[in-house]
Amino acid sequence: MTFQDQIQQGIPTILPQPKPYEIDINHAPKRKEILSAEEKKLALRNALRYFEPQHHAELLQEFRDELETYGRIYMYRFRPEYEMKARPINDYPGKCEQAKAIMLMIQNNLDYAVAQHPHELITYGGNGAVFQNWAQYLLTMKYLAEMTEDQTLTMYSGHPMGLFPSHKEAPRVVVTNGMVIPNYSKPDDWEKMNALGVSQYGQMTAGSYMYIGPQGIVHGTTITVLNAFRKINRSPSGGVFVTSGLGGMSGAQPKAGNIAGCITVCAEVNAKITHIRHSQGWINEVVEDIDELVKRVTLAKANKEIISIAYLGNVVDVWEKFDQENIHIDLGSDQTSLHNPWAGGYYPVGISFEESNEMMANNPDLFKEKVQKTLRRHAAAINKHTAKGTYFFDYGNAFLLEASRAGAAVMADNNIDFKYPSYVQDIMGPMCFDYGFGPFRWVCASGQPEDLQKTDTIACEVLEEMAKTAPFEIQQQMQDNIQWIKGAQENKLVVGSQARILYADAEGRVKIAEAFNQAIAKGEIGTVVLGRDHHDVSGTDSPYRETSNIYDGSRFTADMAIQNVIGDSFRGATWVSIHNGGGVGWGEVINGGFGMVLDGSKEASRRLESMLFWDVNNGISRRSWARNEGAVFAIKRAMETQPLLKVTLPNIVADNLLNF
Repeated sequence: MTFQDQIQQGIPTILPQPKPYEIDINHAPKRKEILSAEEKKLALRNALRYFEPQHHAELLQEFRDELETYGRIYMYRFRPEYEMKARPINDYPGKCEQAKAIMLMIQNNLDYAVAQHPHELITYGGNGAVFQNWAQYLLTMKYLAEMTEDQTLTMYSGHPMGLFPSHKEAPRVVVTNGMVIPNYSKPDDWEKMNALGVSQYGQMTAGSYMYIGPQGIVHGTTITVLNAFRKINRSPSGGVFVTSGLGGMSGAQPKAGNIAGCITVCAEVNAKITHIRHSQGWINEVVEDIDELVKRVTLAKANKEIISIAYLGNVVDVWEKFDQENIHIDLGSDQTSLHNPWAGGYYPVGISFEESNEMMANNPDLFKEKVQKTLRRHAAAINKHTAKGTYFFDYGNAFLLEASRAGAAVMADNNIDFKYPSYVQDIMGPMCFDYGFGPFRWVCASGQPEDLQKTDTIACEVLEEMAKTAPFEIQQQMQDNIQWIKGAQENKLVVGSQARILYADAEGRVKIAEAFNQAIAKGEIGTVVLGRDHHDVSGTDSPYRETSNIYDGSRFTADMAIQNVIGDSFRGATWVSIHNGGGVGWGEVINGGFGMVLDGSKEASRRLESMLFWDVNNGISRRSWARNEGAVFAIKRAMETQPLLKVTLPNIVADNLLNF
């Protein structure tokens, strides 16, 4: 069968042969035992409902074995025979260009070079899934191949509920992930519902089909590191940045450190993913001996090298050893998946990777005890360095939250706030998000590197022209992004699809997108898919990350994210998504995303202007109402350019009136 034939058949009527478990693939760890005997039967009923009754007897024992062995039913037998990668858009079968673009993006999320655990359909973060099982993937791709512009596909946590009649202006796909009743948002609730096959953790861009590999976070991390050095009035040259995690999102840290121009030490306990990142060129060197690491960093500091070093081991050992050897750390953070601390997101010190994986599945209580003890040691070591002048920031991965729950010394004197700020609270919020700057991204659906190069040039020209008249308040953001896009090609950031990211405000996004659409209309480039990270101005309500610099008491509300997705859906988005969880944990955040296909048409021009303007200014208006000075400036400027925009502005209360 051809690739197109396999897509169109969906779930095969003749069962494929069982597939061997490929040990060379980076697999998800076994999930802990959480279902009762009756619930296991329910999980099997739920899995078998995808298949005709004549296949149930044959599949039952196989799915039962998967559930017992891995804690989930992945349906490995149904993994496609074809290579999993983003193909040129014209290679996909279908009746609708928009649906073909979505198929491309789904396959990019599952590309072996992109996905963290591709056989388990997990893109990043240890549990950020595109689908729960392979039957869902096959059925979804079939529906997309059949879709017309008068239908919308509804996705329930990876399950394609079906194609419903709609209209051309409606989104082609609406995605929800993990949207459970609030009282059932504890970690074990997710474990149970995921094991039953009824809900999943979509992370942010994993379950939204908009992940573009580590490049997506490289840029945000680069901007964060540059601004962190500016905050401490220190040049990156010869400065040391210590962090941990080399998985999906966190794997971007070494590359970002190189672009920023510092010495990066990133610890990782998983040898397989460490060597993958090294082979991809995201890391310069791998060191396995802690004493050798000390010598290498000392030399790099003396020579002011720009270098990234992966330490194959636990980051706690690095913090403690550098303290003993008095190696000064300028910047410190952590980007392990602490939203998922008990299932592979964070590993205890002093125990091997393999032993830890066995313990988390077979003795979860002891594993949790070891993790929390490690968190206390981790925080204690960080505290020693910050007392010597290290600037530490939480990278929004729930490090401080879980450390506090473990009893670590991370609370401020008031015992309410954390001792260390979130990077959004201290850096990205006031410097970028309040002014509307966030992670705008695009994918060249032709798959041609030449198209990506042309879009880089177009985007750079647009930004340089805008910078000529941009106000002083946003000149730094403009120049950072011009420098970024000029160096994008030489930094070899593409993994998977021909994609790019830069931080832009609403004006920049609209102008860049319109320039792309005009180039498509002229035949200069092929179809372009627009998107963004959920980690943006408007997309996410997360009290310890995206909305951590909201101080009016509303940071625990999620109106912004919900309004964002609803507004995007009727202003022209090709697909929209809304998730519970993502980055900081199940029950800790609500986040939304979108995708938009540009085809060179007048309709695309109208949609992009309407939707992108709303997508950014919704968040600026909320931040303005919270009295954020930069956001007040930005929303006033937006109202000057768009007469139909009328936003309620806050009146500032004099401090002396409240002195009682």
